[in-house]
Amino acid sequence: MSTASGTTSPRPFGRALCAMVTPFDSTGKLDLGAAGDLAVRLLAEGCEGLVLNGTTGESPTTTDAEKAALVRAVREAVGPTPSLLAGVGTADTRHSARLARQAEEAGADGLLVVTPYYSRPPQAAVEAHFLKLADATELPVVVYDIPGRTGTRVEPATLRRLAEHPRIVGVKDCACDLLASARLIAETGLAYYSGSEELNLPLYAVGGAGYISTVANVAPRHMRAVLDAFDAGDTEGATRTHARLLPLTELMMASGLPGTVTVKALLGGPVREPLQPADRETVAALRAAHGALMGA
Repeated sequence: MSTASGTTSPRPFGRALCAMVTPFDSTGKLDLGAAGDLAVRLLAEGCEGLVLNGTTGESPTTTDAEKAALVRAVREAVGPTPSLLAGVGTADTRHSARLARQAEEAGADGLLVVTPYYSRPPQAAVEAHFLKLADATELPVVVYDIPGRTGTRVEPATLRRLAEHPRIVGVKDCACDLLASARLIAETGLAYYSGSEELNLPLYAVGGAGYISTVANVAPRHMRAVLDAFDAGDTEGATRTHARLLPLTELMMASGLPGTVTVKALLGGPVREPLQPADRETVAALRAAHGALMGA
């Protein structure tokens, strides 16, 4: 997308997206039935779209075949209408392109592509990576900018150039630089989705498209209520609900444990190694915070 007509992002996949966990059975195998059930429930409780095979979905430890099977199973369970994004990011551009084509064939509506990690490529290589992924399929691409995990930021100048590609339509923003994000929203047609729950409301208030949230696995109605209140002009209500979510958000996303672990501590089900389940004390604290939110 080349030029913005104002300071509000488009919403190509809706506003309220959940970065869905991937259910496994007691033997550690992919549980497609549980995945379909979870997807249906999340949509019924306020999510407008789902992101599959992201880091929250344990993409580092699922096989390519499992990734395709998950997209197919969820698409079959939820039908043709809800937006499904598939995470296809790896440290290998060719592998990511194969995953992109596989996701397109499996029924995804869009691709979430993380910056190549660990190798820390320079910006010219980062740009080339995203352009090749955008050209790999006919699906729209959301750039996942999370320098704390990848070691490399997608710099604003790079994002401005990437926005000129017709299939690069959005950013999952975990750079935690609200000034840069606000300027890019104003200057480009990119849809900015918050990937850091504590910034969901601030980013939305400066024109963001919405969020892609891990916490939405366990509090989808409350997460969406923040956006609904803001859109209705009830900024005080949006702020109150945002504040009520903060204790659970902090425990889930800032306690030193991956969000996958904290979500599954609440929903149940195993994680794959090297992840380990949360200890009893952590589970008790999470349940208390979740219960307090649900009762508020």
